[in-house]
Amino acid sequence: MENARGSAGRGLVAGLIGAGAIAFWFLLIDSIQSSPFNTPLFMASALLGSEQPEAGARVLIMYTAIHFAAFALFGLVTVWLLERAQVPPHRFIGLILGFLLFDLVFYAGVVRTGSDVVRSLGWPQVLAGNMIAGLSMILYLRARSPVRRVSVGAMLREHRVIREGITAGLIGAVAVMGWFLLLDVVQGRLLFTPGSLGSALFFGARGTAEVNITATTVLGYTGVHVAAFLAVGLLATALVEAAGQQPPLLFGLALFFVTLEAMFLGLIVIMAAWLLDAFRPWTIVVANLIAAAVMGGYLLWRRPEVRASLSHDLEEEFAQIRD
Repeated sequence: MENARGSAGRGLVAGLIGAGAIAFWFLLIDSIQSSPFNTPLFMASALLGSEQPEAGARVLIMYTAIHFAAFALFGLVTVWLLERAQVPPHRFIGLILGFLLFDLVFYAGVVRTGSDVVRSLGWPQVLAGNMIAGLSMILYLRARSPVRRVSVGAMLREHRVIREGITAGLIGAVAVMGWFLLLDVVQGRLLFTPGSLGSALFFGARGTAEVNITATTVLGYTGVHVAAFLAVGLLATALVEAAGQQPPLLFGLALFFVTLEAMFLGLIVIMAAWLLDAFRPWTIVVANLIAAAVMGGYLLWRRPEVRASLSHDLEEEFAQIRD
């Protein structure tokens, strides 16, 4: 009980530190642009679904409370996952957290408002702020962690969840990139997929005529794509690790991939519906099925105990059906 309270306390404090770090970052940005509190007011208007409200203590207090509460919850989940997977809070994990926060802000903003909040605020500033928040959280947890500090190399060697999570994420990212590269080559439009997604994400392209296949759009989107898959790979590996002790969590892993599939399709519809005409929905479904198959196959290959548990459960299900 005492350990649980200590973990919860560290998670709450880490979340509050992350919230404070990104709040200070945007306060600095807003002050440089001579518009103090513009960011929290903009986010408050997006959250409320209304025009940007006038600067007022009530609005700022309301949004600040939501902001810190969300980060506190994120801190609790982060500590729970780290301790569950027995992973030390290394700075590298802070970078992954930063990218994950960036993705969460982007997805939540699009789903809640129907517009790209990240682009409105400036994606470099949002990415930098979330990276600062993620690193701040991990540096605090690192300072309070009883686990000995290790280098990145030692961490990858000693902690299979991180090692296998990164590998699974890279496998999934490369598989999806290979699928769309093949489609682009067959259709005679090399690198159209990352170029169009990058154009929509970074420059708000509203049709194929506005797609620019440049180093910025292609490499920029590729970086976001790989970072997102690394986060997915780490989460999926943590679920598989937990499923080794609690087999029913395998259902949670399947639900996790289904949710990602639905979220990605919904995101495209909201962000830029014209992309569905450019790619066709079935190509996106196949891409996600390929990613789920290769990542799930790799993780099950690395976890014979989970394979055995899954095989046993399937045999029992078939036996019940026959009876």
